[in-house]
Amino acid sequence: MNRSLVLHDWVVASIAMAAGIAAGLLLRVLLRWLGKQARRTQWTGDDVIVDALRTIAPWAATVAGTAVAASALPLTTRVAGIVNHSLTALLILVITLTAARVVAGLVQSLAQSRTGVAGSATIFVNITRVVVVAMGVLVALETVGVSIAPLLTALGVGGLAVALALQDTLANLFAGVHILASKTVQPGDYIRLSSGEEGYVVDINWRNTVVRNLSNNLVIIPNGRLARTNMTNYTRPEQELTVLVQVGVGYDSDLEHVERVTLEVVDGVMADITGALPGHEAAVRFHTFADSRINFTVILGVGEFSDQYRIKHEFIKRLHRRYRAEGISIPAPTRTVSLQQDRPGPSSLSSPAAFPHQREAPPSTLSDPQR
Repeated sequence: MNRSLVLHDWVVASIAMAAGIAAGLLLRVLLRWLGKQARRTQWTGDDVIVDALRTIAPWAATVAGTAVAASALPLTTRVAGIVNHSLTALLILVITLTAARVVAGLVQSLAQSRTGVAGSATIFVNITRVVVVAMGVLVALETVGVSIAPLLTALGVGGLAVALALQDTLANLFAGVHILASKTVQPGDYIRLSSGEEGYVVDINWRNTVVRNLSNNLVIIPNGRLARTNMTNYTRPEQELTVLVQVGVGYDSDLEHVERVTLEVVDGVMADITGALPGHEAAVRFHTFADSRINFTVILGVGEFSDQYRIKHEFIKRLHRRYRAEGISIPAPTRTVSLQQDRPGPSSLSSPAAFPHQREAPPSTLSDPQR
């Protein structure tokens, strides 16, 4: 300390601190107003940026006021260096956390805009957040005079032991990255595994994939298992798909009339029901002479997988009502069984009944006396 503290020094330092705090509060109010304006736009990235600035701006103004106050005080070179390094490290940490928040928010916003669902692939969000925070911490340590070279060496050596201890976790992590990078499955897709699990993909995180089935329950699938199993993705390459409905009519039906009526019903369902494809070209294909009827397939178009149940429900109701009005029969499977019983003949009636406990006498071995 070159000189002793006087009242003027405390007044200047207090004014600098108060100015920094007031500037932080003013910036927070201004950024709150900007946040309201940003919510009116379609792009969600500006919401993330403004929300992150609402955190860093007051802290940056407060740190700046503190730095001005420290420079106004007659501090020694050692104390001034410690204060400057500490404030710089604090500012770096605040900027790092803000940058991690902004980058993670932008990544999540990008994933949500591509998938169209509320949940997104948080595995990329978590990876980017961890990378940004780790870099900021290393820079802050270097700023306060801590050498990061031995720390990096220790992390490199210890990483091998950690990798061996977390084999399953790392396998799921890299499997999730591979799934998202290959774009075989994305949040919002409807998938069905060979083991029977099916539903909409809600999220793919660092360890597992969350699937919400049609009963609104969550199915948790490890990423490693999802990468190894056989799977059907009903959303890719196109979300629209066709549904096959099997129908049968009696042999006495006019097939031309049946086809025309069925196509009219299909066109009506495609035009009226939500989730159907109005531009879908209706198709009827006869294919089998069955035991009691002629079977054919009706091809319907649906917008997504879950729409098929509502469309099939309405189609079957309308088709049944229309067939009854047109006199077209849908026969149930029938089978004629003929039973025949053999009646005993005359020879069997005159023959004596045989008793199991009786035996025929053996042929006589005596000689005839008249011979």
